[in-house]
Amino acid sequence: MEPDDGNLDERIWQVVASIPAGCVATYGQIAALAGLPGYARRVGRAMATLPSATRIPWHRVVNAQGRLSTSGAARARQSQRLRAEGVSVLDARLDLGRFRWRPEGEAI
Repeated sequence: MEPDDGNLDERIWQVVASIPAGCVATYGQIAALAGLPGYARRVGRAMATLPSATRIPWHRVVNAQGRLSTSGAARARQSQRLRAEGVSVLDARLDLGRFRWRPEGEAI
């Protein structure tokens, strides 16, 4: 059962806003940092509701395999934005070992 909290999207977006340029985080990592361990899909839903003109760096969120979860034009934008930050993306995949964000004190 999903946690019942009207501020879940805000909590998730705050974590995403903290991801520095040149780094990525996984949906599960964001869930854990937002206090929602095990709710990676909930992070996906929160990301899907971002307004199109958002300043939150949505492009820094990838799946647990280091793949871009977007498709079509959004995938092209995501890949372009990541590359502009120095993240190597090849065939919608990147090296999580190299580019994964590791915030201080993270227990993941």
